[in-house]
Amino acid sequence: MPSVLPSGTPAPRLPGHIAIIMDGNGRWAQQRRRPRMIGHRAGARAVNRTIDFCLERGIAALTLFAFSSENWGRPQDEVDALMKLFLGALDREVDELHRRGVRVRFIGDRSRFAASIVQRMDKAEQRTAANATMTLSIAASYGGRQDIAMAARRLAEQVAAGTLRPDQVDEALLGQHVALADMPPPDLFIRTGGDTRISNFLLWQLAYTELWFTEVLWPDFDAAILQQALDDYAGRERRFGLTSAQIAAGKAAESALP
Repeated sequence: MPSVLPSGTPAPRLPGHIAIIMDGNGRWAQQRRRPRMIGHRAGARAVNRTIDFCLERGIAALTLFAFSSENWGRPQDEVDALMKLFLGALDREVDELHRRGVRVRFIGDRSRFAASIVQRMDKAEQRTAANATMTLSIAASYGGRQDIAMAARRLAEQVAAGTLRPDQVDEALLGQHVALADMPPPDLFIRTGGDTRISNFLLWQLAYTELWFTEVLWPDFDAAILQQALDDYAGRERRFGLTSAQIAAGKAAESALP
């Protein structure tokens, strides 16, 4: 049961959108002398725990890096097993996510997936499109550079067609064509597994996101670790290029409004 805050104590500041690189499944399995796929299955359980936590805390959006564009270069037997696991998760989980009001969406290049997986992706998105409790975005066959390049290509096509002038292209316009353009950018980025890099994930979207890294391997990620990340986030000052004095002045002006 959540603790009750003392009277007058402001509620902790929560991120509206969390993005996570779920790293460490293979190493988790290797430490236990088990096949790598055992680690991926354990990682799927950590996904469910994370979704539960975010729903309980009222987090509006969760974006998970499930499979990068570079992961296609892994051994074929592992890729095949991951696709089977992904397909099974789509079959098992969408009904429950829909029941809980979760909108499911996928970002990335679907052209490399089997038709059976693409059909299930489309079906999951269509079925949950009207849900508003939380948006769960799954990055699959996704790369941040690829994302930006595709956005630039769309604008270049408009310029070539004569419907857009080159001098009209700016950050705001390009930002309308990257993945998740219809959502606020992530407030908090989490990476498990000990590496301290963002590995071509949401390169455009993470420009002002708070970064948090942990040595914990993804299958061991749970509510307690996620709460540590939220506690750390709540203590940070997000300045977006401004000074602390400007941030304080802005908050004072907001509090003075009737």
